[in-house]
Amino acid sequence: MFIVLLRFSQNVSRAAELMDGHNAWLKRGFTEGVFLLAGGLQPKLGGAIIAHGATLTELQARVNDDPFVVHGVVAAEILSISPGKADERLAFLLG
Repeated sequence: MFIVLLRFSQNVSRAAELMDGHNAWLKRGFTEGVFLLAGGLQPKLGGAIIAHGATLTELQARVNDDPFVVHGVVAAEILSISPGKADERLAFLLG
């Protein structure tokens, strides 16, 4: 399981023009079952994604395809988590 941090970077001014592509990229991640949750980092620092069901290499390739990453709107950081305990509603994350 992973947390992807997408922190606004030097080209944040291009976010509006690239938003449709970024949203399509997010939709693909959800449709393909890799993204479990996505949302904004507050206050207006960027975004975060919880991802599951992909290897680190696969997720890195996916993140590198995000138009926000490609055009330097955000800097991406991927944090790997090895879940040890979970609420029963999230038990599927324990593998």
